[in-house]
Amino acid sequence: MTSREAWLDGHGGAAAKEPPTRIPVGSLLPADSARGALDDKHVQMLTALEGDFEPVLVHRPTLRVIDGMHRLSAEVLRGRQEIAVRFFDGSEADAYVLSARANVRHGLPLTLDERRTAASRILRSHPHWSDRSIAECVGLSGKTVGRLRRCATEEIPQSPTRTGRDGTVRPVSSEQGRLLAARLMAADPGASLRELARLAGVSTATVRDVRDRVLRGDDPVPAGRPAAGEEPAPLTPARVPQSAGAAYRCDVPATDTVRRLVKDPSLKGSEPGRLLLRTLLATELSEQQWREIAAALPDHCAPLVRAAAARRAADWAALAGAVSRGASGAA
Repeated sequence: MTSREAWLDGHGGAAAKEPPTRIPVGSLLPADSARGALDDKHVQMLTALEGDFEPVLVHRPTLRVIDGMHRLSAEVLRGRQEIAVRFFDGSEADAYVLSARANVRHGLPLTLDERRTAASRILRSHPHWSDRSIAECVGLSGKTVGRLRRCATEEIPQSPTRTGRDGTVRPVSSEQGRLLAARLMAADPGASLRELARLAGVSTATVRDVRDRVLRGDDPVPAGRPAAGEEPAPLTPARVPQSAGAAYRCDVPATDTVRRLVKDPSLKGSEPGRLLLRTLLATELSEQQWREIAAALPDHCAPLVRAAAARRAADWAALAGAVSRGASGAA
């Protein structure tokens, strides 16, 4: 079972562990799913069956059906006033994911158009999920979901990373991961390849290639690798003697503070901690580089850049305040 399947099973499984609750059928709202109209023949078939149905899965905050509209309709035709349900307490977006997956795994199958509709909606609500993760939920191929992502007429929020089926967060651009791996090497020369790969969100093989390129004095990103429109922050590694006490050197060295954080196992052991380290290292630029960026900006971009920079500064200030309050509380 992949981590994505575990996530889905965990969300649905948490509801399955609760004992069923009987509630009035009239209190439930119709499912918000990719499926079109109900299949009347299937409802009639269920109505004729003897015995009780499996409890319907319901989103507790909204009382909207997640899985079981045909069963609900059959119970209404049977004249039942109440129905057995299990509740899901997550977000509406996650409830939709569970609904799509349930319709793919059992009951009447979704049509191809319905599965595409579900994939497009999950792309908007979970843009950080990989194409294969979404494909797994809706019963499509990863290539089909990738085409839907590229061809979407509605704006899909862009995320610099993708969370795969195994739960690993990886950068969309391998260039970013390579540059981060090189920075991590400079900050902690003794780190293992596996540890660097986990922090940078790339494969161990990629980190090994970055290390070899750096030792040869080459750029960590192969020529022609940057995607169109992407301008990576300059990072010029240089080969240095092993006896010098450091295996790598960059023209944008990490500060002592960041170096200490990179070596902290408590940060490297959690995804929020690794995300913080990646963010710190990705923005570790020299004063000269910041000046070059400011000088190269077109005048018409200045207001937007000022607004974005001010927002980022406010975000960092909020983090500093939250950390300060947490430290004071711990004391």
